Amino acid sequence: MWTILFYLIIGLLAGAIAKAIMPGKQGGGIVATIILGIIGAFVGGLLGNLIANGELSFELKSGFFISLFTSVIGALIVLFIYGKLQKGRA
Repeated sequence: MWTILFYLIIGLLAGAIAKAIMPGKQGGGIVATIILGIIGAFVGGLLGNLIANGELSFELKSGFFISLFTSVIGALIVLFIYGKLQKGRA
């Protein structure tokens, strides 16, 4: 329960930071940013645990700032893929 809540909060922050970092206009409003940030937080959490611990899990094993960093990386990956998919539709 706390893990999901933590990922939601981190996802909100990560989505906003990733959208500010990513160059260009991605489209989508605040709702899209929140959703992409939350998805990115899960992706970043998986990748962070895989790199640091050698296992694919959502278990929280690092502090707030490490989790935020990996979540921003995950959100940037998700935002990049989202941007490519949106350009493919236009």
